[in-house]
Amino acid sequence: MELRKDPITRSWVVVGHSESVEIPVDPCPLCPDNEGETRTILQFPAQGPWQVRVFPHFRPLYRIEGEPGRSAEGIYDRMSGIGAHEILVDTPNHQRGLAGESPEHVALVLEAYARRIVDLKRDPRFKYITVFKNEGANSGQEWPHSHSQITATTFVPRRVLYELRAARDWFRERDRCVFCDILRQEEKQEKRVVDAQGNYVAFCPYASRVPFETWILPRRHNHEFEAPGSEDFLSLGALLGRFLRRLPAISQGYHMVVHTSPNSLQTKGELSDYWQSISDDYHWHIEILPIVPTSEKSYVIKEVYFNGLMPEQAAQLLRQVNPGS
Repeated sequence: MELRKDPITRSWVVVGHSESVEIPVDPCPLCPDNEGETRTILQFPAQGPWQVRVFPHFRPLYRIEGEPGRSAEGIYDRMSGIGAHEILVDTPNHQRGLAGESPEHVALVLEAYARRIVDLKRDPRFKYITVFKNEGANSGQEWPHSHSQITATTFVPRRVLYELRAARDWFRERDRCVFCDILRQEEKQEKRVVDAQGNYVAFCPYASRVPFETWILPRRHNHEFEAPGSEDFLSLGALLGRFLRRLPAISQGYHMVVHTSPNSLQTKGELSDYWQSISDDYHWHIEILPIVPTSEKSYVIKEVYFNGLMPEQAAQLLRQVNPGS
């Protein structure tokens, strides 16, 4: 298995990933007492029955041992599949997803996200840490038991690079954070705001890619989701939980991704010019893309999205859904 770079799109692609490792399904390997020989990386609480647990993926996309070994093959670039790939079990309850947990429990999950990002960023080989969650049968989830995944990579995902470049350019032109500007306008207009709690606001982006796409941003500027002590995970957990409880009324599942800044220990390659103003120009956020059945094409080869639902309508419909307690 190795990573190969597309010289046109500048995307890194994992090729040759082995499918030979059998992943357990029954009994559920994410349930308590079924941990087997998996190594616990982090758990809350630290002692006794766990509520949130992190362990290495059974069939990781990336391997922790070794060096990237980036090399050329003619005009092409390639490197070893070095990185990390972990599973974060959101809840010990097999039947209850993250949406069914209390704000305090969702806050534990968010804190676990932050702890793992901080720890993995200590490794100077890794340029970016991605935290994502696939929920629902059509989402690509690997087990029905609610879980998230964490990857550390020696490259920055293309979507994040787009954001970094746009944020840097906006700051150079206006001396302001583009995400802060977006959030100020959304709160002023109120048309696309879904919900808010404390320092956090959930809204449907102006140019939503899919129906009911929602972002959660902190009002207080911060480029690092994982910055110790800077975030109120209880308020964020309450807001995220309410939003996830709204989703079953309109969606069969969702993709959720945490967007935070790259590893500041990395100053080479695509990150060589990002550390001058990144603490001022970038703004962490959570992106949630619901999976909604539609007869329309939501994505085409030219990367033009077709969304049949106006974001203003989506936000209004989401606001009308009772999220429960």
